[in-house]
Amino acid sequence: MTMKPARLKRGDTVGIIAPASPPNAKQLKKSLDFLKELGLNVKIGTSVYKEYGYLAGTDEERLEDIHCMFKDPEVHAIVCACGGFGTGRIVSKLNYDLIKQHPKIFWGYSDITFLHTAIHQQTGLVTFHGPMLSSDIGLDDVHELTKQSFQQLFNQQPIEYTNHLSPLETVVEGEASGPVIGGNLTLLVNTLGTPFEVDTKGKVFFIEDIDEEPYKVDRMVNQLKMAGKFQDAEGIIIGDFHNCDPVKREQSLTLDEIFTYHIAQANKPTMKGFKIGHCSPTIAIPIGSIGRMNTYDQTFIVESGIEEKDEAE
Repeated sequence: MTMKPARLKRGDTVGIIAPASPPNAKQLKKSLDFLKELGLNVKIGTSVYKEYGYLAGTDEERLEDIHCMFKDPEVHAIVCACGGFGTGRIVSKLNYDLIKQHPKIFWGYSDITFLHTAIHQQTGLVTFHGPMLSSDIGLDDVHELTKQSFQQLFNQQPIEYTNHLSPLETVVEGEASGPVIGGNLTLLVNTLGTPFEVDTKGKVFFIEDIDEEPYKVDRMVNQLKMAGKFQDAEGIIIGDFHNCDPVKREQSLTLDEIFTYHIAQANKPTMKGFKIGHCSPTIAIPIGSIGRMNTYDQTFIVESGIEEKDEAE
């Protein structure tokens, strides 16, 4: 059963965590000012500034931050400072009963994809594949549309993605609807064969990635294809593949050739060109909300990921 978290209001407190790698401290500080401009208070997790190799603290410390933020009655939303590496190390140790008992906004992307997939599939909670604090909001040239994505947490309005946001292209014609699932291609492939394997059956499935050469994208998309993930999906959304250019080999297949070969075989409605992922702007998408895609008018409409809650609840 799908659960939507309560919307945010001015004066609410947002918990900041780093469940993967440590953030850039200067950029994080700038992004916290942005949250305060939205009328929000912030509470920093204890492991955010810790360093354990490429991780923001040990697995136990990062896990404890997640659990504490979900338990804390003063915290209304949990926002990830950045991605990086490491969420796959803690996903099997998460207390999903705790999360289900204290549903609240959970926001981030990239390496956070593993947590989105696991949390939504284990609890039914709608989570948000949205721009990071340190690596997106903390930049000097952050796009206004990236900032506007945070309004999804305050206003119960559908997300309407059309050609007005970026030029969209149809790969396979058709219409599709279903709960939205997906995220970073590398992390989605990492879920395969685990208890948290991404379930695309009846879903609108989206993928994105960064810094992966075409031959690596080919390998991962092929693995998802062989695992039946495109065939199971109702429709497919191809997000941004930033800096995914050939380096080792000058002669290469293009990403378009790769997507057409592997994904179009499923013959499911498919569009590409979405500014979802490691890009500017980057548009937030609620995972678990119902999405409706139409290649004929090139639209992707996703229901709001939040709901109104009575003060007494």
